[in-house]
Amino acid sequence: METPETKRWQIYPKAPDAFVDNLRPLHPVLIQVLYNRGLVEPEAVAGILESTGALTNPFKLVGVSEAVRLIRRIVTEDGLIVIYGDYDVDGVTAVAVLVETLRAMGARVESYIPSREDEGYGLNPDAIRKLALDKARLLITVDCGIRSLDEVALARKLGMRLIITDHHHVGAALPYADAVINPRQPGNPPEVHELAGVGVAFKLAQALIRTNSRVPLPTTQRELSEDDLLDLVALGTVADMVDLLKENHTLVARGLERINAGRRPGLSALLREAGIRPGSVTTRTISFALAPRLNAAGRIDEAMIALNLLLAPDMAAAVPLAQELDKLNEKRREIASAVRETAYEIVMAEGKLPPLIFAASETFPAGVVGLAANRLLDEFYRPAVVVSVEAEYSKGSARSIPEFHITEALDRLDGLLVRHGGHAAAAGFTVVTSRLEELHARLLELAAEAVGDRILVPTLAVDAEVPLGELSWELYEALERLQPFGFGNQVPVLVSRCVKVLNARAVGGEGRHLKLYVADRSGKSWDAIAFRQGHWAGRVPGWIDVAYLLEKNEWNERTTLQLNVQDLHPAGETEDWR
Repeated sequence: METPETKRWQIYPKAPDAFVDNLRPLHPVLIQVLYNRGLVEPEAVAGILESTGALTNPFKLVGVSEAVRLIRRIVTEDGLIVIYGDYDVDGVTAVAVLVETLRAMGARVESYIPSREDEGYGLNPDAIRKLALDKARLLITVDCGIRSLDEVALARKLGMRLIITDHHHVGAALPYADAVINPRQPGNPPEVHELAGVGVAFKLAQALIRTNSRVPLPTTQRELSEDDLLDLVALGTVADMVDLLKENHTLVARGLERINAGRRPGLSALLREAGIRPGSVTTRTISFALAPRLNAAGRIDEAMIALNLLLAPDMAAAVPLAQELDKLNEKRREIASAVRETAYEIVMAEGKLPPLIFAASETFPAGVVGLAANRLLDEFYRPAVVVSVEAEYSKGSARSIPEFHITEALDRLDGLLVRHGGHAAAAGFTVVTSRLEELHARLLELAAEAVGDRILVPTLAVDAEVPLGELSWELYEALERLQPFGFGNQVPVLVSRCVKVLNARAVGGEGRHLKLYVADRSGKSWDAIAFRQGHWAGRVPGWIDVAYLLEKNEWNERTTLQLNVQDLHPAGETEDWR
């Protein structure tokens, strides 16, 4: 009987005895997880367990002081300030942060978010010319602009002043702007290196608020606290999948408190449409309920709908916008599903899997190619590039694996691309359509060079081995102290060896999931669920090694502990390394 494909388990080395002793009486598994996350200093441990980490002084970021001085001068001169952002949740929340801050200061401020379909990512010449005609004095970018050297030069030539705030990887040269704020620039504190675009915008907003509290501008219309903005920061930070450690952990923890307090009408309306109970919002809620609805606007319509919702003054204004986003999200799901199916057929038609998956079609809307690339990566564990092909220019989205830094690869192909940007695991680009095949060939070469002869198998990072009989509510509550969970601070993965399978069956639509009942040698049994692993049905061995998340399951007014199975192997056959 053939065994379904499994992951490679990478088990963290055990924490040193001295480290464990220093953190007693914390639960030993929690101590191990803290060590795995690199949280070894007392301040770092206290910061994540109590969410009390101090926020970095915004004026320590390169470019912030210059930006504050310029903004205050433009405000006093009643000059038009335009916030130019990206169309995803990170970009939209970043725009909202600065618009709300500048309005409180009495600035004349407008926002500009390009159309994903018509304009693509980042600054573009047509938009800059339009803003110049609109007499914009100052252009502030959020979540974009760090690689837009030509566009920034054009804006300067047309008489605009510029402040670039971005968090994407810095290119060989910086744009010639009045101020550039990017945590990846040399000279910035390490605590802020992983800020999302909204986090960078928040640092500028912090500096403006603090300066205005000391020396108020005569234009100031109302007081605004830094805490007023943290719900927006939490939304964008979680949605952009940056590491939820250091400053990001504190920002998201405090932002979730504000979301659950129901202070922002737009979010309250969106939660109601999503059927989410007020006060129960977690990072998972953001990732799977709020972010997809906010993203739907930029994917298949205009991102301004999402921005208007976030800035809505009351429920009367917010509810219709939330309802519109909910409908757009349903439409987005239908479109994305069709694109994924077509992309899958393109890949399967090639026969042997190449080191990089590339699917391009005139039928792919630009707004959902990233979703399709994500699904292909999950399906095949290969870097995946999906492209919306148009007559003159094509827009692509890429998702990648740890073995292949996609943005560095695109950097090496800079002469082929009109524009591009991103991170190690995700990127976007625009290419002249006539050079699409050339781009495909070059990316295949680079992926083959990076991967070599290695067999590409997903790796599952395991935090600790725990005998099944030692699972308890005490352990669950200890690990919950690491909340909020997210990218870089994932829910801890535990492994139990030699677990007896009492029962295993496929459940859910088309048997997509696997329901198990397992026991330790003492006979104590546990419920377990393996989502999207229904292919194991009928093939589960009698004894297994199982990797899982320890979760609380509430069903029929009964609360129990449950294993959320991430992977399983026949007992004694697990391949891992330490």
